[in-house]
Amino acid sequence: MSGHVAGIFRHPVKGFTPESLTHVDLAPGEGFPHDRTYAVENGPSGFDPDAPAWVTKQKFTVLAAIPKVAAVRTRLDDASGVMTAEAPGHPTFGGRLAEPQGREAFVAWLTAILEPGDIRGPLKVVDARGQFRFTDHPLGQVSIINLASVRDLSAKMGVELDPLRFRGNLYVEGWPAWAENGWEGRALMAGWARATVFKPIVRCAATDVDPTTAQRDLEVTKALFDNYGHMNCGIYVRMTAPGRVGLGDAVTEPQEQAAP
Repeated sequence: MSGHVAGIFRHPVKGFTPESLTHVDLAPGEGFPHDRTYAVENGPSGFDPDAPAWVTKQKFTVLAAIPKVAAVRTRLDDASGVMTAEAPGHPTFGGRLAEPQGREAFVAWLTAILEPGDIRGPLKVVDARGQFRFTDHPLGQVSIINLASVRDLSAKMGVELDPLRFRGNLYVEGWPAWAENGWEGRALMAGWARATVFKPIVRCAATDVDPTTAQRDLEVTKALFDNYGHMNCGIYVRMTAPGRVGLGDAVTEPQEQAAP
């Protein structure tokens, strides 16, 4: 049985707005293109762009710690490299985060939006290089969300959860609810690309924040544990063969263990 791709998203700045795409080209040993390639330090994090290594999300301005981040709407223009950002009651920002002056301008803009109590130290934009990405798990290359699982959780909670709470790259329709939790190590195809399932994604307080209102309004992680005995929603996969993935493309349900 196969599902199909119902949504493709990237998050150029860790913790900020998901951007919808019509397709993406994925390849082994590469991060999801323009996804979590920047992060904003909330005080010194120890991250070194010249020797990038995983740093806990709590060192950055992310939803788990600062729900108001969800009120910021960002969009990256691939051709120009210009990122625009909007927030209610504030002027629109536009600048290139690849350039020092663009980073400094974005930090100044963001500082004016966040509450003083949310800022632990100087804000600073840092960038990922090569295949490194600011993912929540150091080996999580591409994240996939099973929409049936989100609907099942919604039914248990008696609310309609916005799937974007789970900040995935690919959203799949057509898989049985929660089947993905048993697929670790198995192979699948997404569009023309091949991948191996790495592990389920353990959720944090970021999912408690409504991505539209920027309010911490639900206890999603508690509901996961109370109803299922785990806090997983979605899977990380690692690409094994390159290919393009587009909206509507098939995503196979893995049946056999991937070859070692």
